[in-house]
Amino acid sequence: MHHIRLGACLMAVCVALACVKPTSDDPAKNDTETPIQRQVGVDTATDPLIRRLEREAVALAKVDGCTSASQCRSAPVGSRACGGPRYYLPYCPLTTDSSALFRKLAEVERAEQDYNRRNQLVSTCEMRLPGELVLTGGACAFRAP
Repeated sequence: MHHIRLGACLMAVCVALACVKPTSDDPAKNDTETPIQRQVGVDTATDPLIRRLEREAVALAKVDGCTSASQCRSAPVGSRACGGPRYYLPYCPLTTDSSALFRKLAEVERAEQDYNRRNQLVSTCEMRLPGELVLTGGACAFRAP
């Protein structure tokens, strides 16, 4: 009898959760990734402050304006709990205020390091490297795998 009540309670909780409105920081329910983030297949941060700073950094990174892939650059974004960036952002230094971009990326990194430390997070420790930069339709991008 105890198992039946427990099962009924679990089912009621599942039904109730299915009716809950998604929150603004629920990446599964909101399409908040930028085209660049979709392109590089990032694991977006869940903390609202980090997400806001990350969006601001991505907005500073201009991908148009370069005339060859050799002019394109990549910048590290975030800080994984085990160290290193979560992903890299392609940009064109000819049209991007690189100083502003890297100041904002430093804010993202500090905020994420603080978040990871406060929440005692861990992550896998593989080294993530930027992809090969290409110029596609006049925009800096990473070569598709």
